[in-house]
Amino acid sequence: MRGEIENKKTQKKKKKEIRDKYPPPQMFVFSAMTLPPSTSTATNTENGFRRVDGLQRPKTLLRKQNEENPDGNDPDGATSPSSSRKKSYDNAPALESLEKLRYILHQLNSGQLPLEDLKRNIEYAALVLETAYMDETRRICDEDDDLAEVTPETVPDEVREWLAATFTRQNAGKKRDKPKFKSVANAIRTGIFFEKLFRKQQVVQCPIPPEIAELMKEVCTWSFSPFQLNEVSEGHALKYVGFELFNRYGFMDRFKVPLTALENYLSALEVGYSKHNNPYHNVVHAADVTQSSHFMLSQTGLANSLGDLELLAVLFGALIHDYEHTGHTNNFHIQSQSQFAMLYNDRSVLENHHVSSCFRLMKEDDKNILTHLTRDEYKELRNMVIEIVLATDMSTHFMQIKTMKSMLSLPEGIDKNKALCLIVHACDISHPAKPWNLHERWTEGVLEEFFRQGDLEASMGLPYSPLCDRHTVHVADSQIGFIDFIVEPTMVVCGELLVKMVEPLVSLPPSDSLFPPSVDGGDDKSPSNALSPLPDLRNSSTSPSSIRKIPLNYAGKLDIPTPWMKFLHENKAHWKERAAKEEEERKAKEAAEAEAAATQAEENKENGVTVN
Repeated sequence: MRGEIENKKTQKKKKKEIRDKYPPPQMFVFSAMTLPPSTSTATNTENGFRRVDGLQRPKTLLRKQNEENPDGNDPDGATSPSSSRKKSYDNAPALESLEKLRYILHQLNSGQLPLEDLKRNIEYAALVLETAYMDETRRICDEDDDLAEVTPETVPDEVREWLAATFTRQNAGKKRDKPKFKSVANAIRTGIFFEKLFRKQQVVQCPIPPEIAELMKEVCTWSFSPFQLNEVSEGHALKYVGFELFNRYGFMDRFKVPLTALENYLSALEVGYSKHNNPYHNVVHAADVTQSSHFMLSQTGLANSLGDLELLAVLFGALIHDYEHTGHTNNFHIQSQSQFAMLYNDRSVLENHHVSSCFRLMKEDDKNILTHLTRDEYKELRNMVIEIVLATDMSTHFMQIKTMKSMLSLPEGIDKNKALCLIVHACDISHPAKPWNLHERWTEGVLEEFFRQGDLEASMGLPYSPLCDRHTVHVADSQIGFIDFIVEPTMVVCGELLVKMVEPLVSLPPSDSLFPPSVDGGDDKSPSNALSPLPDLRNSSTSPSSIRKIPLNYAGKLDIPTPWMKFLHENKAHWKERAAKEEEERKAKEAAEAEAAATQAEENKENGVTVN
């Protein structure tokens, strides 16, 4: 009996410690102008960028391990990720979670996350957490008694036994209501959602000037202008696009990318892209291909079928795909027997240099953005990135198209790696599929780069490469041929590829792992159903997980946007008009020259001049 009372005394002290450490929550008011005093908004500045400090990531509220499953393993033998933390529901800091929710609401009210429905659901999640905390506090208080205050020295054992039997609740026969499975599932869904949302507030936040922030709002559009971004950012388009997408996709948290390493790496990429002062293969082109790849992933639904590592491979491959481009073609390197051609044995000379140099950059500790990947993750990512960058070699173009058409004609699934390679390759040559003002500027840049190569070839006694003689090239005709035979067929295949990869996802139900169920989803009257549900991930353009939305039309059918087809047709029409005009000018010039020659011949004849 003495041991039982001492045990209860110990339990009493533990309960008192819990109450002292986590007092019952007070009423609070969400304000757009203030934050709770306990919530820190201090920032630490590091290399021009800042983190949000003073807030821990939300801790998952866990129930004590079930007696039937003390090791935290699921029925299939897998160990629960939470089991290693040894956190019990009794010790969960609920108030800290509420403070985090208040901070997120402050972000909404200050305009950083202007989503009205998200705001309502944050309040609803706070209600879930607060209710869970109050239930647990009430349970502790209900179980509390003063018997532990009776020390063994004050009363005889017999009296203590009587006190225990008379004035305390007995465990025998006592049944505690188990939480409904649906309520637990809703709480878990809410926790996962806020883990993802709060994670967005924890990652790198760049003090972006207002004019750049305004431009970055268009980063999910096909008409995004990297030229304008580069001008406003004073030559740092690649850095801003890189930071934006690493944050948007959650790579900073998922792969624990060091902030300083990312900044140093992107800066090194910009230096490499500017090394040869190319009019086309430069920082702006890298930013354009990366942003276009992002559109293909996020606005078509493709991201739903890819894992985090595959998403990283696509965007990282796009960022580095033309690093230290010399402004010359592979054929020029082979014909001129350059050092690169000797090093890479005439095989995808530039592409091998791009990917090799970029991975060598990460051998420097201050630029290693992949330092926290596991050995297997690094190996898999490296293999995918190498394959993606090598596939940007234009000599592989027709083989890629042929292979993909063959895959599309078969009922089996598509090789995912080959699909990702084709998507980045398509984005690499997609400027004729962009709005005319962008396409025209890209055309001027790429032709000037060709012409510079032609000038170098002439000085070296080499024959002109195609489209490299600035005196003979017909710009309009060259672009019409490029669109008809290269770009348009590629974009058509790309559209078919996206449909085949995304269409199977349409029939799947909305993800239960991210969002609470609909109000009409059941009869449960738990707090998790008290407010409007979060929007369906597949249809929400403002969802924090919008990179994984599936584009559906009003009838709920897959409707993948293909703005490139419209611009391709418009641009080809522009070039045809220009080609017709150039043809008229050429004929007029030829006629004028012929007329001048005839007049000169007539004059020579009259003057008796003989022309040999």
